[in-house]
Amino acid sequence: MGDSVPVPVLEGEEKLIAAAHQIVKALHNKKDFLTHDARKILADLGSQLMSSITKLDTLQQSNSKSLEDQLNILQNKIMSWEELEDHQSVIWNCGQEYVHDYLTSVDQLLKFTQQLESNNLGVDKPLDDLLISRAHQLVRTAMNRLQQEFKHLLVQNRQPFQPEHMSFRSNEDDDTSIASFGDDSLEDVLQRDSMSRRSEEYISVVELVHPDVIPDLRCIANLMFNSNYSTDCSQAFVNVRRDALDDFLFILEADKLCIDDVLKMEWNPLNSKIRRWIRCMNIFVRVYLASEKWLSDQIFGELDHSVSSVCFVESSKGSILHLLKFAESVAIGSHQPEKLIRILDMYEVLSDLMPDIDVMFSDDAGLCVRTECQHILTSLAGCARTTFLEFEHAVASSVSANPFRGGGIHHLTRYVMNYMKTLTDYSKILNELLKGDEEEEDSPQDMTPDREEEEEDNSNGLSCYISPLAQYFRSFTSILECNLDDKSKLYKDESLGHLFLMNNIHYMAEKVKNSHDLRTILGDDWIRKHNWRFQQHAMNYERATWSSILSLLREEGVHNPGSNSISRTLLKERLQCFYAAFDEVYKSQTGWLIQDSQLRDDLRISTSLKVIQAYRTFIGRHSNHISDKYIKYGPDDMENFLLDLFEGSPRSLHGSSHRGK
Repeated sequence: MGDSVPVPVLEGEEKLIAAAHQIVKALHNKKDFLTHDARKILADLGSQLMSSITKLDTLQQSNSKSLEDQLNILQNKIMSWEELEDHQSVIWNCGQEYVHDYLTSVDQLLKFTQQLESNNLGVDKPLDDLLISRAHQLVRTAMNRLQQEFKHLLVQNRQPFQPEHMSFRSNEDDDTSIASFGDDSLEDVLQRDSMSRRSEEYISVVELVHPDVIPDLRCIANLMFNSNYSTDCSQAFVNVRRDALDDFLFILEADKLCIDDVLKMEWNPLNSKIRRWIRCMNIFVRVYLASEKWLSDQIFGELDHSVSSVCFVESSKGSILHLLKFAESVAIGSHQPEKLIRILDMYEVLSDLMPDIDVMFSDDAGLCVRTECQHILTSLAGCARTTFLEFEHAVASSVSANPFRGGGIHHLTRYVMNYMKTLTDYSKILNELLKGDEEEEDSPQDMTPDREEEEEDNSNGLSCYISPLAQYFRSFTSILECNLDDKSKLYKDESLGHLFLMNNIHYMAEKVKNSHDLRTILGDDWIRKHNWRFQQHAMNYERATWSSILSLLREEGVHNPGSNSISRTLLKERLQCFYAAFDEVYKSQTGWLIQDSQLRDDLRISTSLKVIQAYRTFIGRHSNHISDKYIKYGPDDMENFLLDLFEGSPRSLHGSSHRGK
């Protein structure tokens, strides 16, 4: 800046002369002990000293007048900006020449004030005090001006920060939501959501304030801090940047909701807000807060390290604590199974952001933010554990009053398996959260069949470490099978009950086999056991449906009493009963449903081999005893009829008459 104002230093000389004058007076009072010549010398010296003191007083008064003139010059320069209209009074709008001139004047004023305070002029004390008081008042005026200029630069040079400035397009307006418990539409929803979850990436820091004004902001900050106006400067920065952060949260539609609002919210709108919160937290911390910290460091970096940290924390903590309050509201809410995926997403996001948060809020000033983040993370972990265990209870307590139509795949089966498949994306998190819980759950009275098999394998040394998630997944599938077994008993037709279990257990086995993650967690042995189980139900279906019908085509009981001759009447009755039973099976089982085409074909082929072989053998053996008019269907017709089974659309053979060639 400019040269400092010269202020003569007179204090030492003044004291020396005053001390000598006192000595002369003391000696003069003891004149009886002095000679005539000594008294004359002392009198002359006293006169000279009084003359020197008078000259010093005159010089000092003249210097005070000069200092006042200097202060008047500085005052005119600084106060000239206070007399302008508001739209003209922004120095940084007038050009760098005016900026430099003003800063130079302020720098001279500060040095002038320091010199005034360091020199006790002593002669005209009231005048000195007045000058110092005026200088201090002028410094305050200059600091107020710089504070306003500082705020103006921050506001007017704020860079736009819109979502399209990021490296991805958010789909937070998507209405897709996690289906409620038991909804069989869950699979597609979760697959789309999982893909979206893995595809998000974020850019690095951005310029929140135009880089051209950063040097000016830094200069003002240094000047104000060095003038003991640090609080004014810091508060200006905090107020402006806090408003900017609030504006950014508004752009991201981060609504300010109280806890009661969140607790009363229906699942679909809450799910949408959670999705928005997840994206907002990522952008806010990784992009915006990182940029905010960078901005603070750029402006206050030349000062003490704590200055930048405190300014950053004070400007940003309100916004991040607001976001954390929403997460806390979700964590203390209800524990419906459909919330688990979202809660795990929230936990995962906050957990991933913790290293960034710890770095940005590392000082004592940021302790409250770090503590609150850790508290919310713990709350989300507890909520996730409780919700996960609540899912097990929900599966066990799912009760049906009526049998599932057509014996197809129950929506509960789809939901549970797709739910488990989705949870595999969170295997690492869930294994950490569930660590230790599985031991508490392994009481003998609560042990499921799969747990019993697992314990038996372990005792025989046939099994290695099984993760907590794997243990719970085995429990889920066992509970699901028990539930399905209860539902199968609602069918009046035993065959349909077996078909229902075959369908559902086959679906479970295929789901695990076709998912790498589920297969890894549950293991190939689990798949083999469930393949065997659904095949057993397929055999039981065949036995329950066809054993009694095919018994009509056996040789036993078709001979005349007391002879070896074939009874045509008995053969006719047997054939008519067979046709009637077959027609009834066709009518009912064309309405039954096997959705998996391979499983449907396999069961048709297996059934056809048994039925057609028995029918063809019976007709061929007794062709000489049965008239063609009693043969209702040919073997090829029978085979075609069997291909109509399990399509889920009831059909009838009533009135049909076919003859295969």
